[in-house]
Amino acid sequence: MAIRIEPMRLTDIERCVELEQLLFPEDDPWPAVSFQSELAGSHNRYLTARDESGRMVGYAGVALLGDAEHPEAEVHTIGVDPDCHRAGIGTMLLEALLAEAGRRGGPVFLEVRTDNAPAIALYAKHGFHIIGLRKSYYQPSGADAYTMRRPELTPFPPVDRAPNQPDEVHS
Repeated sequence: MAIRIEPMRLTDIERCVELEQLLFPEDDPWPAVSFQSELAGSHNRYLTARDESGRMVGYAGVALLGDAEHPEAEVHTIGVDPDCHRAGIGTMLLEALLAEAGRRGGPVFLEVRTDNAPAIALYAKHGFHIIGLRKSYYQPSGADAYTMRRPELTPFPPVDRAPNQPDEVHS
């Protein structure tokens, strides 16, 4: 299945609400007004995944927080149509969110249900570690959530040296 990742538009909200109700029926699915508010936030980036026909099969959002000196990001949501689970769409959406966050730098945080093993495994594969537990985080179900953090991925600084020249060692 060919998937395109694109910025979310206001016209996508109805489909997001439909997917929320399918995916999170026990945990207060987001209504349209929540998506409208998120899209209006200048610090938020929301994306959609579309199949070859243009149908939205997933969505995701991240908040870019902090300032230039102390940036951080928080994944707000990732949702994939149940008919498309296990097709790599969640991975594509997460990687697109992490790319957005990576342009600013800093750590990335998220909450995930403690019983959502596939999501926890996906996040761990992308460098997230459990740093806390939020009891009864999801309402009204009362499900617990792990808080996970991916540390800032700092690239190595460029090294000015001739090719095949050994690194200097200082002691």
